[in-house]
Amino acid sequence: MALFVQKYGGTSVGSTERIKNVARRVAKYYAQGHELVVVVSAMSGETNRLITLAKEIQTNPDPRELDVMVSTGEQVTVALLAMALKELNVKAKSYTGAQVRILTDNAYTKARILKIDEDRIRSDLKAGYVVVVAGFQGIDEANNITTLGRGGSDTTGVALAAALKADECQIYTDVNGIYTTDPRIVPEARRLKTITFEEMLEMASLGSKVLQIRAVEFAGKYKVKLRVLSSFEEEGEGTLITFEENHNIMEQAVISGIAFNRDEAKITILGAPDHPGVAYQILGPVADANIGVDMIIQNVSHDGTTDFSFTVNRSEFTNTMGILKDKILPHIGARDVIGGDKIAKVSVVGVGMRSHAGIASKMFRVLAEEGINIQMISTSEIKISVVVDEKYMELAVRVLHKAFDLDRAQ
Repeated sequence: MALFVQKYGGTSVGSTERIKNVARRVAKYYAQGHELVVVVSAMSGETNRLITLAKEIQTNPDPRELDVMVSTGEQVTVALLAMALKELNVKAKSYTGAQVRILTDNAYTKARILKIDEDRIRSDLKAGYVVVVAGFQGIDEANNITTLGRGGSDTTGVALAAALKADECQIYTDVNGIYTTDPRIVPEARRLKTITFEEMLEMASLGSKVLQIRAVEFAGKYKVKLRVLSSFEEEGEGTLITFEENHNIMEQAVISGIAFNRDEAKITILGAPDHPGVAYQILGPVADANIGVDMIIQNVSHDGTTDFSFTVNRSEFTNTMGILKDKILPHIGARDVIGGDKIAKVSVVGVGMRSHAGIASKMFRVLAEEGINIQMISTSEIKISVVVDEKYMELAVRVLHKAFDLDRAQ
């Protein structure tokens, strides 16, 4: 007998029929004698519908009231799933995040989990119940409802698995595991049997949308075994996200996957004075506006000035350009600021890079042979990212996937 935390995303519970399918899957595990905590998202499209309603009332909805509103999506799903389980003669109880007492900070719409009171869940499990918990939500010290940001149900599932010391946290979604890249771009993409937390963290941060990055961070921090499975397939082992030390690095593929992200914009400040403190003068006000900066490049000084380039999320491009033109350019005396949002980031990821030389040169050669110009480069121990023109993104992904033999079986 094992304790499983299972999380089902919006598409998995997108209709009453799909909720019944989830109930049948949960009932099968229950019949095998396992203890089960089930975390669910709102039905697909529901959160967007609620946000649209809010914006019809208030152009920039009040964050506290927005959290009160959007958290109702999951409340509907937990109740329906508990009913579906009871219809199958499975003892079940549903809880909101507040009822479980998933304690968070008070950063509305993007709260972080501080603590979980698991006593009620444990007593219910002991009494033979399947516990159904609303994902994506919690409560702060002042009993205000909070939400964890888009994709936050993954984090709820992993956090509950950590608190309960579950044997495994199973993330059920509309894909049957983690792939070497997006199969919609490369049909030959393969499902990986295993991937390390480090690699998954890089893939999630670089644009892979299968798991929320905070969920992967949480799982890595608390050593939660994480498995990604499809809720639309009866059988399948999915992909196990695990630790490198569990596998022989000599047998590991050099590269595990190709990640990409279209949501990028590049900004360059021309002729910035080249002296200590300029980087902070440029990026300080950007950070103060809560805008995240990704890749940064500073060119070699020429005549006492330098060009300073960085990337931000595409949705922040206009806002960032405004801050630079209004606040920073006049202050530091740079010549101009230019930018564009028609770029994309393509990355190769793999822990095998640590023990293999020549990955970067191979990547650059392959892109050069296709006439793809590299605008920016960023590296870490297990990834190399390049910024290219958006129109070349899919071509870059395809040729790199083939060049690193990712279409071949492990």
